[in-house]
This record gives sequence, C-alpha cells and structure tokens, in this order.
Amino acid sequence: MFDRPLKIVLVLPLYGGSLPIGYYCADALRELGHQVKIFQAPEFLNAHTALRQMHIGQDKLGQLEQSFVQLLSQAIYALVDEVKPDLVLAMAQAPINRLLLKKLKQDAIPSAMWFVEDYQVFPYWQIFAPLYDYFFIIQKEPFLSKLKEINVQNAFYLPMAADINFHKKQTLTPEEQQFYQADLSFMGAGYPNRRVAFRALLKYDFKIWGSDWQGDELLAKYLQKNGERISPEESLKIYSATKINLNLHSSIHTNNLISHGDFVNPRTFELAAINTFQLVDKRQLMDEHFICSSLTNPREDAELATFDSMEELQENILFYLKNPELRKKIAQNAHNRVKKEHTYKHRMQTLLSTIKEHTPNWPKPIKQTKFADTITHDTQEELQELLTQLNLPLDCDFKAVITQLRQKSGELSAPETALLFLSEWKKFYS
Repeated sequence: MFDRPLKIVLVLPLYGGSLPIGYYCADALRELGHQVKIFQAPEFLNAHTALRQMHIGQDKLGQLEQSFVQLLSQAIYALVDEVKPDLVLAMAQAPINRLLLKKLKQDAIPSAMWFVEDYQVFPYWQIFAPLYDYFFIIQKEPFLSKLKEINVQNAFYLPMAADINFHKKQTLTPEEQQFYQADLSFMGAGYPNRRVAFRALLKYDFKIWGSDWQGDELLAKYLQKNGERISPEESLKIYSATKINLNLHSSIHTNNLISHGDFVNPRTFELAAINTFQLVDKRQLMDEHFICSSLTNPREDAELATFDSMEELQENILFYLKNPELRKKIAQNAHNRVKKEHTYKHRMQTLLSTIKEHTPNWPKPIKQTKFADTITHDTQEELQELLTQLNLPLDCDFKAVITQLRQKSGELSAPETALLFLSEWKKFYS
C-alpha cells in the first residue's frame, strides 16, 4: 500500500480505557512495518494528580489544568518537530489542545484521532473533532450526522478490536485457578446499570472484578481484591478461569439495564480472541462483526451468545452452565472470526488506507540526497576514487555511501572521516 514505511507519532492519554488500546495500535503499526514514536503522556500523570490534590477552587484548578495541557501540547509539538512524521495519531482523551492541532495543519502534517468513546457520554468531541483531519469513531448514526453538522468532513466508522499477540488464553497454576475460577464473572467498572442488574445474579458462583464499585453493600462480598483496578495482564487470568464471562455494556441509566446501544466494546473482541466463552447483551452494530445466537434464535454457527433482557440473561446462564461443549464451540468460532477480521492490525490497515484514499499525494516522497550533490570540484577526483573502492556508482545516494563506510573495518581516511562527520551533522542540524 505504501512505497516506504510511514513515520507516525502516536499520542497516548494520561490514563483511561484508551491507554492500553494505544499500545495495541503502536504494536500493530510496527507489525505493519511502520516507524512509531509514542508520546508517553502517562509519565506526566503524577503531576496531573498533584494538581488535583491541591485543594484549591475549581476556577483556579481549571486554569492550572489548561496550562498543564498546554505544556504537554508543546512537548508533543517538540517531538513532532524532531520526528517530522507523516501522521500524528491521537487516542481518545490525548492531551492535545486546539493550538497544537492548528500548528499541525500549518505544517501540513495530517492528524487523526481514534475516538473510542461513547459520544453521548464524552461530549468534548464537539470542540476538537473539527480540528482533526481525520476522526475515527466506534459509532455510526446519528453520530456521523452530528459530526457533519459541525463541519467534520472526514469522519469514519472504525470498530474496536483485539491484539491476538496479547489477548491469549492463559495456563494457570493450581493456586491461580482456585483464586480466579468462577461459574460467572464480570470484569469492569461499576456503571449504574451494572450495579442494579447484578443484584439479580447473587445466587450464582459470581465474582466481580474492577473499580468504581464502592458504596454497594449488596455487591460488596462478590467484589474481588477490594475493588482494585485490574491490569490487562491480570484480566487475562480472570477471563481464562471463568466458565461464563458476563459482558454487559455500560450505561449511566438504570431505567433500562440492557441499553441496546450501538458501539461494541473492546471486551467483546478481547474475550473472543482469548477463546473463552462470553454472554453479551445484544448491540445494534454487533451483527456486522459476529454471528449472534440467542436461546430464542439459536444458530449452529454462532460466534457470540447474546441476551436482550434480564430474564433472557438468567435463562442463558442456566442453559450454558449445563452445556460446556457448546460454550467451547461458540468461543472457538469467535476466536477464529477475530483472527480473520478483528485485530488491531486490521484496524490500523483500514485507518491508514482511509487516510491515503482521502489525502492526495500522501505520504510525501522523501527526497534522497545524491552523493554527487556533496562533491565539489576540488574534491571530485578524491571522492570518485572512494566510490570505486566502495564499489558504488557516482549516482548513488548519500545514505548508501554512509552505510558502506559504517560497515568498513580498519583505519578511516580523511575523506571517509569527513563524510561520517557530515552524516552526523545532517542528522542533528539539517
């Protein structure tokens, strides 16, 4: 697709759900052969946390946080100016301000964000989306229409995925198996709909993992590790040891516990990649990615077992606990589908091909310095002799000469020393 590897600066958020996704994207881009430089925003998290612990008024805190983001944006621009990338790719909630995005446009460096958020919960897209050259989202309508209303021309649907190099089933020690195993588990944050829904599941061998569950006495004894935040590495052990991994999409509303929303969360793809069974609430866009089966509409080739109501969830739990072979078959089908279509490598291929399709003459060709351009009249004979010794033609590029010189052993001549010095000078000052 590209004549050369792309240089990409990938900007991570300080924290949050899109942080591990950013690392998966970086790995996928490298796997595709591109050069990735990551801006490690999490390294600045302690400073951001310290600001919030100063116990000052909200107005002053807001001003300090704006200055903090401005500082990080300046640091990002310094990195961009050093790397001179073909693309700046930002993950959701990356610390990029409007001024930086305008500078990127002035420098003709394409910018893109993968907004892996629910637009109804995180409205900051209204300010920043128009400033990105490309805005990739995990929802369709009405979000796409809302983006057009604010003059976002290049918005594209890009669903979540899994990293098959990371999301793998784990072999557990007997101690780990005993600690993590359960008939039914959930790993994630304590959103309001989950808190209410899970009260109906307390009769099962049920474990809840994750943070933001405090203050719920009914669920407290089912909550593991005192509600600590679970690392991606530990989540693999939880998923691998569980018979039924419950995957209930988040919602801030409690009047409708099964939201029937549109986006498909990353957990759906990750559980499928791990080759472990999940029971997931049906989503509007889910049929585009998996073959879904329910007890009312069973499928022989099912890749996901889904439910539409709390009553159906209860029926599914009882049914699948009694059918381990069917659980195994469905999990294997989902695993095969992810490997074929839903990895971060697939998503990054789509993202880059979309940008290429909509950006004329992108990426710009890199001008190679011809060795002949470095030869002056008074050094011509001497340098021509050097090329003969290196078995290189006169019209070779400068990089080829330097490569040959670095591989040469023995004492360097004066011209060879001068050329190596020139190469270093170009690297730092050109």
